[in-house]
Amino acid sequence: MLNVASIARPRPVLADLIPGERVRDLLVVVGYAGLVGLSAQLSIRLPFTPVPITGQTFAVLLGGLAVGTRRGAAGMLLYLLLGLVGVPWFAGGDHGFSMLSAPTLGYLVGFVFAACVLGGMARRGFDRHPVTVVLALVVGNAVIYLFGAGWLAWRLHVGTAQAISLGVTPFLLGDCLKALLAAALMPAAWKLTGRSSGPALPKV
Repeated sequence: MLNVASIARPRPVLADLIPGERVRDLLVVVGYAGLVGLSAQLSIRLPFTPVPITGQTFAVLLGGLAVGTRRGAAGMLLYLLLGLVGVPWFAGGDHGFSMLSAPTLGYLVGFVFAACVLGGMARRGFDRHPVTVVLALVVGNAVIYLFGAGWLAWRLHVGTAQAISLGVTPFLLGDCLKALLAAALMPAAWKLTGRSSGPALPKV
């Protein structure tokens, strides 16, 4: 089991290591939103679901671990609001207030909450060990799917099982691959900073 005492104390996240405060925070929030917008353009439409495969979920989750709770939530709110007012950086270049009725709106809202949750987990050191990074991404994906599939079910007037079939199941394999990649990237980034100590894990 994790050493509970070791994750009780708030810890810095990667973005905290950037010099400056107000300017740093502004740049991190804008940069996070921009990264998610850019990654959303890596989009593959599937014929059997209105939800495309994109790179944005990986950017949301990895960025959430890197920037912390407040900056993460602010970055995803900025991404959502600017997309609604006309910046064409949702998946495939979609944008505008018409997205408020889109089947994928729930995922966009879920990004805000997932970034907040992951930022909080990073503050507890979950971004510093491969096992805890995978755990954090599982939680983050669950938050996104809760909002995404829930909205999808309501918007398309389908049951829970069909919403999961359309909006969750097709993406699980990709989520596993993203989690493994993040499990390698985050601890490596911390190791480069020389401040990689995280929550204690059992020897197996």
